[in-house]
Amino acid sequence: MRYPVITRTDIPAFPLLSRGKVRDMYDIDDETLLIVTTDRMSAFDVILDDPIPGKGVILNQLTLFWMKRFAHLLPNHIKESDIDRYPAALQPYREQLEGRSVLVRKARPLPVECIVRGYLAGSGWKSYRADGTLCGYTLPAGLEESSQLPEPLFTPSTKAGMGDHDENISLERAEEICGRDTARRMAELALAMYREASAYARQRGIIIADTKFEFGMVDGRLTLIDEVLTPDSSRFWPAAGYSAGHGQPCFDKQYLRDWLEAQPWGKTPPAPRLPAEVTAVTAQKYQEAYRLLTGMDI
Repeated sequence: MRYPVITRTDIPAFPLLSRGKVRDMYDIDDETLLIVTTDRMSAFDVILDDPIPGKGVILNQLTLFWMKRFAHLLPNHIKESDIDRYPAALQPYREQLEGRSVLVRKARPLPVECIVRGYLAGSGWKSYRADGTLCGYTLPAGLEESSQLPEPLFTPSTKAGMGDHDENISLERAEEICGRDTARRMAELALAMYREASAYARQRGIIIADTKFEFGMVDGRLTLIDEVLTPDSSRFWPAAGYSAGHGQPCFDKQYLRDWLEAQPWGKTPPAPRLPAEVTAVTAQKYQEAYRLLTGMDI
């Protein structure tokens, strides 16, 4: 891989607005932000000490891939992704930016994460086992772990701050937070993107079990922002050999989560250090997801 490992950016030419779990964000001008996707890895809302090489480039390039595919459905916040067309003041920082950064329109993020679930996994499976429901939806009896749902479900959540956990909410609560029309449009668009992406990915050998989208307002228009259908924001399963009744192999960070779950750790900082094998396997899974979905290598 030709890209260096970047865990922390340093671009003193512009104000640093935030350093999140994965992304560093800089204020470029009144209308523009610079977002840099690093190789930092977070799990259970804790930033790990060990990066995943190439992860930031893969997340950034996959997001660009999907945003382009969804341009017929809604606008997105991307202004530029080609570093050769960045302002001259950013050119000295090419090594930190190339492949992993975008210039975006400033948006007012909406405080709801738009999760779509097509299969019964993770917290959804735990909820179903407990009382036969998933985020307020009553599901048919007899479903198993990893079962495909009768139809994809929109299951919004709140956006937690650093170190906190998201909380599942109802569509009605999302309407109270964002406004009725906006929340319903978000649900409509999230489901449309999930269905389109799922059909495409299945042809490429990947099942998208669930994913999350984020929206913001730009010039009064609902706009797709942040990351889209990446291994960090989605569950990607191999379509070959899929069968319900058990957990699935994955092309996302579930492998890493499973390893962490097996450690004597309370899910608070500091996280356990990752063995070299866990880091390498996780990186390979991200790379394979990108290759299958785009037909290209990083």
